[in-house]
Amino acid sequence: MSARNTLTRTEAFTIGRLDAHDQAAMVRSGDIDAAGLVEAAILRIEALDPQLQALSHRAFAQARREAAALDGVAARGAMTGVPWLAKDSLDYPGMPTQAGSRSRSGMLVQRGYPYVERLVAQGLVAVGKSSMPEFGLLASTEPLLGPVTRNPWSLAHSPGGSSGGAAAAVAAGLVPLAHGSDGGGSIRLPSSCCGVVGLKPGRDSTVRVRSRHLVEDLLVADGLHARSVRDAAWAFATTHLQAGRDMVRDPSARRLRIAVIESGLRGAAPHADVRDAVAGTAELCASLGHRVERAPWPLDGDAVLTAFEDLWSHLAADCVDAERAQLGGCRLEDALEPWTLALGARAANLPTQALEAAYRQIAQLPQQLSAFFASHDVVLTPVVSAPPPPLGTFAPDVPMDTLMQTMFAWIDYTPLQNMAGTPAISLPLSASRDGLPIGSMFAADRGQEDALFALAYELEAAAPWAERWPAHSVAATLP
Repeated sequence: MSARNTLTRTEAFTIGRLDAHDQAAMVRSGDIDAAGLVEAAILRIEALDPQLQALSHRAFAQARREAAALDGVAARGAMTGVPWLAKDSLDYPGMPTQAGSRSRSGMLVQRGYPYVERLVAQGLVAVGKSSMPEFGLLASTEPLLGPVTRNPWSLAHSPGGSSGGAAAAVAAGLVPLAHGSDGGGSIRLPSSCCGVVGLKPGRDSTVRVRSRHLVEDLLVADGLHARSVRDAAWAFATTHLQAGRDMVRDPSARRLRIAVIESGLRGAAPHADVRDAVAGTAELCASLGHRVERAPWPLDGDAVLTAFEDLWSHLAADCVDAERAQLGGCRLEDALEPWTLALGARAANLPTQALEAAYRQIAQLPQQLSAFFASHDVVLTPVVSAPPPPLGTFAPDVPMDTLMQTMFAWIDYTPLQNMAGTPAISLPLSASRDGLPIGSMFAADRGQEDALFALAYELEAAAPWAERWPAHSVAATLP
């Protein structure tokens, strides 16, 4: 099964319900070739993405060439022919890196970094780029450049951000894997909103993904969104700094000491649906024999978030400065979004002492959390303070003061792991009263990704989500 004229839409949708491991197994068994697997993804995208707008760039011709080349090679990787999406900020040869911004030229990239090379070596075929907010600076995927990505569970709601297109595509079954980058929650936020699995690895655990940057190297970590734990675990092992690392494949018999923290870093209580979701996850963990107990934050959460907001502002200022140097007579306002410009202006008004305080937080947080994890193996918290918001809530043209208050209150839990360099995973265990996904976040100390995956396998078996599909997906939409 390979040619476009022999693969039906029904077959393509059926394949889309499989995770990456099962799709790769079809190629190994000879049930389909790599070209057919990629063609099935293209058919799904053509059918479903006009509503979702999860892709910012389609690379179908390139993907077909790469898949055909794989079918002519005897030695194959573990994921030969499996389609995936690169985030719009990830350099991928032959595709543009727009980063969701009107300021980018659309020039095709000539080479990628080791992260992409590792994935390509295993046979993954990128069928395009996923949409994102401008430079990943917002928690919703609504760039003025377009497209505005919609949540497959409800087209009126946001899929989150900044990896919103990636999570929406995986949730709907367009592709089984999609790259996400997480500088303040940008893998975990959309994973929670869209009901998929999303790991933010710890600092220095994966090979290099992008060019060096003083702030991004500290805050940003990368992974692949997936519907199954095994797919996410494979992606982490494959891109790990340690080549040939074994992936976690099973739950562990070890019972964990799980600390539950319900309030946000600034002490605010979450939405009732989020509170109930975390309580339900805690009860599930206790029923499996884990020791679950409530605990307070072992740090000054307000200081952590203030430091994060200041560093986030400096990231925007770097983007503004880079564009100002390339203006060529154009206005900044025609190239960059209001939020990017306002956030960059905020950085210009920060005293140098604010940077000192931010880097002080980054320096002391690992030791503070390590001391806490001496008596707790894992922390369970919400991912976000409320269910997925309606589109427009965090749009880039919402007034700066409003966004500063509302968006950072919504992401009140995730920046801690970026500041500390520790791992955390969002698991799709719950839903709001309106049926929108609500993730539960498990965080651990440096180097404990394997413990998070072992727990995730156990929870996936105890409360399966594989057959839970959104309204706009390969399962719910009739070909």
